[in-house]
Amino acid sequence: MNLKRIACVQKKLAWRIIEQPIKLDEIETVAAVDVSYRENTARAAFVLCSFPQCRLLKSKVIKTEVNFPYIPTFFFLRETKPVLLAVKNEEFDILLVEGHGKAHPRGYGLASHIGLLLRKPVIGVAKKPLRSYPEDTLVRVGKAYVSVGNLIDLRSAGEIVKVLNDRGYPKPLKLADRFSRGLENEEIETHVIAGKEGSNW
Repeated sequence: MNLKRIACVQKKLAWRIIEQPIKLDEIETVAAVDVSYRENTARAAFVLCSFPQCRLLKSKVIKTEVNFPYIPTFFFLRETKPVLLAVKNEEFDILLVEGHGKAHPRGYGLASHIGLLLRKPVIGVAKKPLRSYPEDTLVRVGKAYVSVGNLIDLRSAGEIVKVLNDRGYPKPLKLADRFSRGLENEEIETHVIAGKEGSNW
């Protein structure tokens, strides 16, 4: 695989990202997705929460095989498949993705890729910044580093994450992380769906 060529494509796709403000009072639901791995099996969790109350409305977990290795700044090549399977056929106003968007050395991280594919507002959230990210593409909210995925501006993204803040990190992503790792509350119904290349743990 030619990573230099893929890097050039990332730079070109970065120009297709749209930044626009979003009115918080028009948001009813916020979704989040996070992925955990065991060897080559990905377990992706989708959660849907009300906004601004952040009440859990739905959760879903899918499992699928992922054969692409983790390579820094090419995270989207590994994570796109499980994320898209997790959000398939779901409705939401905003999606939080565990990964950077425009705050990426080439201006195009996982959150931007997902936002471009879904054509929906996506916010990138990460626990630490990448090196050499473009200036003014990142804002810190609590312990979260927030960036534009697509169809939202940085100010709106920061305000939304601030509302969802739960001891330093947005609650929907904290829930998605727990579901992806199998730590979900037993009282909450969770659907485990195998992808086309899925397998059992």
